[in-house]
Amino acid sequence: MSPNPATLDVVGIGNAIVDVLGEVDEIFLTEHGLTKGSMTLIDEGRMHELYDAFPPAQEHSGGSAANTMVGAAALGSSAAFIGKVRDDQVGEIFAHDIHAAGVEFEVKPTEEGSETGRCLVAVTPEGERTMSTYLGASIELEPKDINPELVAAAEVLYLEGYLWDPPSAKQAMRHAVDISRGAGRRVSLSLSDPFLVDRHRDEFQALVEDSVDILFANEHEAMALYELDDLEETLLVLEEVCEVTAVTRGRQGSIILGPYGRVDVPVEEVERRVDTTGAGDLYAAGFLHAFTAGHEPEVCARFGSIAAAEVITHIGARPETDLQALVAERVG
Repeated sequence: MSPNPATLDVVGIGNAIVDVLGEVDEIFLTEHGLTKGSMTLIDEGRMHELYDAFPPAQEHSGGSAANTMVGAAALGSSAAFIGKVRDDQVGEIFAHDIHAAGVEFEVKPTEEGSETGRCLVAVTPEGERTMSTYLGASIELEPKDINPELVAAAEVLYLEGYLWDPPSAKQAMRHAVDISRGAGRRVSLSLSDPFLVDRHRDEFQALVEDSVDILFANEHEAMALYELDDLEETLLVLEEVCEVTAVTRGRQGSIILGPYGRVDVPVEEVERRVDTTGAGDLYAAGFLHAFTAGHEPEVCARFGSIAAAEVITHIGARPETDLQALVAERVG
């Protein structure tokens, strides 16, 4: 029996973070003990210390899966996001910003617990980003925050691997997977980080082999999943366990494993790389947009590469150019 037609293209689950981008000088980094180019997890006290010292800044919704949903919406997909914020000013910024980007977001803010998560991004004059991340309420996502009707309505459920660490958030994502599969939909997963894969290897292997239809990973994450040092050997394993796998390789493009075998897709060249933050998020956005539109995996990878190429030409993990016009120009 075929499932009811999907009324939504994609729903993503991930950390609900507000990015706070401020331009600073080297003295600011030194005074506040920040290691240039690093990403550090911080507690609430340290977050307030830095936040109060920050210069006038741009504040907008962020987080890996949220970036992907915004990218998908920019390409014309119907997208929704599930993540946890507090009923505070920063939570209001997150909700307003992601709604303004065309993404459905309906999770009720929590009235207790940690403050809304935020990532303080100190940008030095040459474009280097130094990030201090307070996860806050985002890691307090629970199964009760998952709307079964919303998940069941989406053609693809997209999971951000970063959110696998907190036990309650993991339970929430497992709950969403059960709903999605029960509705006859597809499940996609981004492995997010090699160290994360090392922490949850057995669980991720089981998830990929039993429940994931579309896997996103860079080459280091893919090899970490099966503790292999050879990419080609890793690809042979992935080809057997997942319907579609997209392995990104930076300047070497991406490798797609799918129903019709392997396809190597070149990177979209850009004149200048300014900031690679968000490249993987936007690659997934382009891929999922094209996938839900019925394109073959090779075309999906082209869409992903074009979206990723746009986002690395400027600071910030959100597109600043009309993505629909870009793919129409380059793919036709």
